[in-house]
Amino acid sequence: MIENQEFDYYESVAELERIALKVEDPSTALEDIEALIKRSDSLIAACRDYLRTMREKTEQL
Repeated sequence: MIENQEFDYYESVAELERIALKVEDPSTALEDIEALIKRSDSLIAACRDYLRTMREKTEQL
């Protein structure tokens, strides 16, 4: 599980939005797109983990 104190879900979502804009920009090099996709995969996994953790916490209430 991730450390919720260090992970900022909203900043991660904002970064994913910025990545999407860069990937859609025709001036972005293919090499850069590959790195952006890898970063987005990492962010998506972290967001899913965070949401799973939050769901588990709320179910325990």
